[in-house]
Amino acid sequence: MYYQSPYRAVKSKSKIIKVAGKGKVSAEPDIAEIRLGVSIENVASAKAQEDAAKAVANIIEAFAKAGIPENEVKTVDYSIHPQYDYVEGRQVFKNYRIEHMLLIKTNEINRAGALVDLAIKNGANVVSSVTFETSKYEMFYRKALSLAVLDALRKAETIAETFNTQLSKVPISVAEITGSDISPYQTKTIAMYEAATSLHPGKLEIIGHIQAEFTYASL
Repeated sequence: MYYQSPYRAVKSKSKIIKVAGKGKVSAEPDIAEIRLGVSIENVASAKAQEDAAKAVANIIEAFAKAGIPENEVKTVDYSIHPQYDYVEGRQVFKNYRIEHMLLIKTNEINRAGALVDLAIKNGANVVSSVTFETSKYEMFYRKALSLAVLDALRKAETIAETFNTQLSKVPISVAEITGSDISPYQTKTIAMYEAATSLHPGKLEIIGHIQAEFTYASL
């Protein structure tokens, strides 16, 4: 004999509206992250490493003189790659490439452009990116989640009204959809200009997503 639990019976008869909600909050950035460094090529690996080390030391010293604490500058990537040419279908050694990349994280975001120029002046020949963040991300994200819940409720109410049904405004389930993160309106990738580098961080957009289920009954 087939048995169906009362729970399953009730669940199968439930009238449910499932909706997604989105909340969005704008925030002023207060942190700049600058990724830059040096790329040196030489047929002698030791010479390439020596030149790269000198260039990075000059950059770090220049930052220190400009008032950037040592704990705001760190190595994020260091690599040594042999380079090859292809001659008549054969691989021929060319030289070694040393790349040493630094991450400078500072709350003096108005100085970001000047710091890029300072690094270039003191030997940096690679500027990967300059991005802007907020130190209050968690606070803004919680607000975005709250707005996402309200958005989901409004959508459920609209659906219920369309079908002339009575909506229970307390959801039976709410789930955060993770994976959302800060998305700056502008994420800067800086080219090297002879003139001073000018950066405009704009505002940050922090987004929260949820899914919710509401029950309803016919009027």
